[in-house]
Amino acid sequence: TQGSLFATTATVAADSGLAQHELADNNLANTEHAYHLVDTVEGQEVLLQKLLAAKEVCFDTETTSIDASAAELVGMSFAIKPGEAWYVPVPADQAQAQLIVDRFLPFFNHPEIAKIGQNLKYDIQVLKWYGVEVAGALLDTMVMHYLLEPERRHSMDYLAETLLAYKPVSITSLIGKKGKNQKSMRDLPVSEVVDYACEDADITLQLKEVLAPQLAKEVKLQELYDNIEGPLVKVLAEIQYEGIRIDTDFLAAYSAELAKELVELEDRIIAAAGVPFNIASPKQVGQVLFEHLKIPYRWRKTKSGQYSTDEDKLSEIAASHPIAADILRHRTLTKLRSTYLDALPKMVNPRTGRVHSSFNQTVAATGRLSSQNPNLQNIPIRTPEGRKIREAFVPRDADHVLLAADYSQIELRLIAEISGDEAMLEAFQQGLDIHRATAARVFDTPYEEVSREQRNAAKTVNFAIIYGAGSQNLSQQLNISRSEAKELIDTYFDRYPGLKQYMEKTIASAREHGYVTTLLGRRRILRD
Repeated sequence: TQGSLFATTATVAADSGLAQHELADNNLANTEHAYHLVDTVEGQEVLLQKLLAAKEVCFDTETTSIDASAAELVGMSFAIKPGEAWYVPVPADQAQAQLIVDRFLPFFNHPEIAKIGQNLKYDIQVLKWYGVEVAGALLDTMVMHYLLEPERRHSMDYLAETLLAYKPVSITSLIGKKGKNQKSMRDLPVSEVVDYACEDADITLQLKEVLAPQLAKEVKLQELYDNIEGPLVKVLAEIQYEGIRIDTDFLAAYSAELAKELVELEDRIIAAAGVPFNIASPKQVGQVLFEHLKIPYRWRKTKSGQYSTDEDKLSEIAASHPIAADILRHRTLTKLRSTYLDALPKMVNPRTGRVHSSFNQTVAATGRLSSQNPNLQNIPIRTPEGRKIREAFVPRDADHVLLAADYSQIELRLIAEISGDEAMLEAFQQGLDIHRATAARVFDTPYEEVSREQRNAAKTVNFAIIYGAGSQNLSQQLNISRSEAKELIDTYFDRYPGLKQYMEKTIASAREHGYVTTLLGRRRILRD
């Protein structure tokens, strides 16, 4: 985004210590650089020796696709010191391409040479298709910046502009905007790619020079990078490269089964309505239910003046009005078909016969992974129809199995460990059911005599309180008065005093410093 023309050239971000430039007035045209095309065997051998003599090397790949599982290598760029870089073009012919890549195997396989890159997961995955296993420490500038400033953007262009006051060559200036007329990097003459590719490696190296010292100042964040996030780059590259097999025949059969039920639902809904209408239109659904059928409407309308027909509203009237229940089921089955049953087969990679999702470690500020194309972290599980979709994910062959594992009550185990609350720790150490143990303490009942209702209430209380819910929220969840909810919370903290002290101390620290720190040292900035 464009900054103020009257702002100072650089400011310091209070949360990270990184200098933030608001005007990126440096570029390829006005910055001294030495970029080299290396397109001969002799030149590549000379370059290889330079790389092998270095302790750290930045490398980048140019390819035909942003999808690493479909991409072909177009070239590789390398940088050892700021302002200088080399570009090695890779031809389309597979045999010739493999010869060139193999020439640099001594570098890629060298365990003592650290590899610098921006989004190294992608480059590692691309190179795996050419038989390359990248060895050595990984210094990923995108991940480094993510740890220092988790809520900001982490693209190379953004980092170059804000941290180096440098505006890189835009990829769209080379291949054009997205669309049918967009070119591939393979379509461009090598002469047009050299500066762009070399600049990528050069600028990424310079970003590392800025980010690494700042990360080193934050001991906990450096440990988090060295022990978790850095090694995770290679793990995710491996996961994405392997992908997972799906049974497309199963999905097709299940889709046909749901299609048949959808037709039956549509007939029943239209018959109940007495008028034809578009079931997929929330506006028309609202008009049919609340005007034509005159079902009482007791909620606030939407900003556009329409009836709200979301899941909560329709669920409230579903028991007394079967048409609402049918509309809800119609929506559920339609989404399952479009999002999963019909979409997943289209995502099978023809090269591998498998689905290769992307797992992103620099998106969620909390440190949680996200997944896309497809989102394998969000396969339905709460309904029988949703759970059935999981049957389509199958092992590679008869010699393999799929293993599902989950932590047992991980949130409560962690808060017991972090807070040091003796009562909660004792419950876990004795192998007790933590929700039953909490119910026994809060409701002053012997552990063996705790009822199912008491355990369920205690489970709600356990999670509500550790996630910061107050009496208002808890009263709604348990359907009790606010005064009863407050009494429950007070009793809970009386029984778990260590937990209360920890929460109060954490809140006070957050107010003083503007952030909280996780068990592994991740910093969560609280700007408001």
